[in-house]
Amino acid sequence: MADIPHPFVRTRLKESFEVKDIISLHYFEFSKDFRFEGEKHDFWEFVYVDKGEIEVFADTEGYCLQQGDVIFHKPNEFHGVWANRKVAPNVIILSFVCDSREMAFFENKIVTLDAHQREILAQIIKNGFAAFYPPFDDPRNHTLARRPEAPIGAEQLIKLHLEMFLIHLRSCSDSATGELRLSPLTKQRSERELVNRMCDYMENNIFGEIRLEQIYTAFNLSKSHALAIFKSHTGNSIMKYYRQLKLEQAKKMIREHRHNFSEIADLLHYSSVHTFSRHFKTFIGMSPSQYARSVIARMQSDSVDGNPITFHNQPNQQNDHVQ
Repeated sequence: MADIPHPFVRTRLKESFEVKDIISLHYFEFSKDFRFEGEKHDFWEFVYVDKGEIEVFADTEGYCLQQGDVIFHKPNEFHGVWANRKVAPNVIILSFVCDSREMAFFENKIVTLDAHQREILAQIIKNGFAAFYPPFDDPRNHTLARRPEAPIGAEQLIKLHLEMFLIHLRSCSDSATGELRLSPLTKQRSERELVNRMCDYMENNIFGEIRLEQIYTAFNLSKSHALAIFKSHTGNSIMKYYRQLKLEQAKKMIREHRHNFSEIADLLHYSSVHTFSRHFKTFIGMSPSQYARSVIARMQSDSVDGNPITFHNQPNQQNDHVQ
């Protein structure tokens, strides 16, 4: 009886990490006062300090990274980077798509690379430079243009070395030291800069009509995060601050005597002059008419060469019915 051949069973290999796409590959030689104010996106990114030191913020925490350190930013994490104004750093930033469950390990982690891990990273960069055209040092350019003359397998080697890099870091979990690099000063600085930018955004839209959602989405923040940091640094809510900016502008316009109250309300995007008057009195403590009279009274008490100062084209307060 003939022997029955044994069937060949195919064993699919498990993949702990599968990198699907690469988004950007950068090697920066930053100036000592470089700063990147922050962004968030729906893919992973790591930042490696090849020389010098940098300050990094990620959501609500700040970190100081030294040469040899790498930090991972998880999807939808608001993050940014600064040089420390002392040393001009060299930094590698690589962003990629990986949906593997094991990636959760890298959340809120900083790892100091050993010699072997640095060599794997060097291979990623080497093959990246071979596969794609520069520039690699433009922070505004994330598009990777393929070289038609690239060595065969260069892009695949990026994928393989990046997966190897992740595997090696994951297996050497003792090198993860995130909490040891926490920097409250970096956190405060990043939040202060962010709040300043939010204030500038509102000032630039003082003659517009912006909503709370527009403000926090403009800076890639969650509503709760935006409200918390703004309150802690200004003592005000975001929209209260915006209303106060508008009313300070209204005070200035009243003093300039170029517009009546209805025109001021319209220019500042109030729904009506009555709404404007109500808000003005709530925040300033007097009606627009009372404020205008108090300013005029103070200014008319001064004189030039003994003659009282007179005003022309004053707001028609009676026609506006604002008391």
